[in-house]
Amino acid sequence: MTLPFDLGAGAGLWLAFAFFAAAFVRGYSGFGFSALVVAAAGLATNPVFLVPVVVIAEIAMTLMQAKGVAGKIEWKRVLSMLAGAAVIMPISVTLLARVGEDPARIAISLIILAMALVLLAGWTLHRKIGPLGHAGVGMVSGFANGAAVGGLPVAAFMAAQPIPAAIFRATMVAYLTAIDLVALPIMWANGMVSHDTFVTLALAAPAMVAGVWLGGRRFLAATPQSFRRVAIMLLIGLSVLGLVRSFV
Repeated sequence: MTLPFDLGAGAGLWLAFAFFAAAFVRGYSGFGFSALVVAAAGLATNPVFLVPVVVIAEIAMTLMQAKGVAGKIEWKRVLSMLAGAAVIMPISVTLLARVGEDPARIAISLIILAMALVLLAGWTLHRKIGPLGHAGVGMVSGFANGAAVGGLPVAAFMAAQPIPAAIFRATMVAYLTAIDLVALPIMWANGMVSHDTFVTLALAAPAMVAGVWLGGRRFLAATPQSFRRVAIMLLIGLSVLGLVRSFV
């Protein structure tokens, strides 16, 4: 059987594991899927091919989680952040093309790593953040999304606030789906979505379904304290992965 994107058997197995592990993380925390898959893909192939795949996969996985998150989403947060992201994303594409993806990812990863370490030390935001503040975070997220880490600034921002774990997870799922729905038509118009995109999705589907289901079960057994700790450690791990991918 010929694998899509001219992948070899070894690269195909590696990506199957990456899809499963990333889906587990997504099922548990509500974020991290795209960053993990793209980072893992960079070790085996050109990760640019996988960007439309993970965007469509994020949308599909939300359908699996919809029943469990629908009533817990803070839509005011989502819409305010989405407004900021939608404004900056067309600009960020041009900026990233000039600056380069690796320098942008390094800068974003360093910022996320620094903030995650501060959160690990116990710092939290106690002042209520309004719509303008959320729109500003969305703009940062929209810029970061060009480097496939658009969810990390939002996750770091929300982890700094006393938000219940179920609301954190549901709001992240909704926001990442919304930003992907904005990004997908842009990718389609630019010829980034191909036949191989859908073949890859079909091949990865069993691993993703299993990962999301197992991650969701793990979330139901988690305490709020352990969820926040895991979310912060995940931010640290993803930011380090971003740095490694940029320098290797």
